[in-house]
Amino acid sequence: MVQTFGPQDMLLRVLDGVYPDLKLLVRDQQLDITGPAEDVAQAIKIVHDLQSVAGAGTTVDPEIIETTIAGIRAYHDNTAMNMPAELIVSAQGKKIRPKTENQKAYVNAINTNTVVFGIGPAGTGKTYLAMAKAVQALHTRQVNRIILTRPAVEAGESLGFLPGTLSEKIDPYLRPLYDALHEMVEPDSIPHLIEVGTIEVAPLAYMRGRTLNDAFIILDEAQNTSAEQMKMFLTRLGFNSHMVITGDASQIDLPRGTDSGLAQAVDFLQGIDDISIIELKSSDVVRHDLVSKIVDAYDRYQPEPSRPQRSGRNRNR
Repeated sequence: MVQTFGPQDMLLRVLDGVYPDLKLLVRDQQLDITGPAEDVAQAIKIVHDLQSVAGAGTTVDPEIIETTIAGIRAYHDNTAMNMPAELIVSAQGKKIRPKTENQKAYVNAINTNTVVFGIGPAGTGKTYLAMAKAVQALHTRQVNRIILTRPAVEAGESLGFLPGTLSEKIDPYLRPLYDALHEMVEPDSIPHLIEVGTIEVAPLAYMRGRTLNDAFIILDEAQNTSAEQMKMFLTRLGFNSHMVITGDASQIDLPRGTDSGLAQAVDFLQGIDDISIIELKSSDVVRHDLVSKIVDAYDRYQPEPSRPQRSGRNRNR
């Protein structure tokens, strides 16, 4: 309760100012809220959201309190938008949280499912938010390690033409994962975390034959997996582990005639409990404004590639 209320019970004082018709009473480690039903409902959501923030190990400061209250008050007329955006992690001076409704659904799916597919165009936060959730899970000791992987499929350039050792050849394909990691973990600590195995960044081929327990596992660029690779990866799932698979069906770099393992997996696995499939759109792009316009333009003028097929079964969105 002390952590949720913030320094000097700031949450109670702010609630009292924002909702003057509410009566707030703290007794025996319990907060009683009485007043108009709508105000009470919003206050309860605010307290629950900040309780989750405190439980994740993040300090509840004035900025977080104000952001949470502003979010709930702005969207209280819409049930889906009424849910405050979860503060995932504070790192490198940034507070990382979902920014769109589909991103909120994506993060919520990760919170409540063992395996999550995040499918959408570039810039929608698929990998970034998954990485933030992985760092959060490690910090709160929900898992013992983070495993980051992606297929080493080249887009117009062969591995054999790159200079250096095998490790140096593979590094460019893993660089986007390192970049996201450096934004959320102190850069100086990353080499040590990799050395002791707390963080592992490796090509997909390195997953074969393993069982991944107590880990948060992210497969990036999954549209470039074959059907066999995807099945291999999914069956690496061990106890107390979570998997997030991200991909963009419009950027498949597989050889002509090779089916994408991502499209097949989505078609086969939808409707299975504890597996969630979230589709992100160009409206969820959080890069430069032009990125979403570029995505839309290509979608209009190019024939669609092999996208995850839809069936009559329900899917999560």
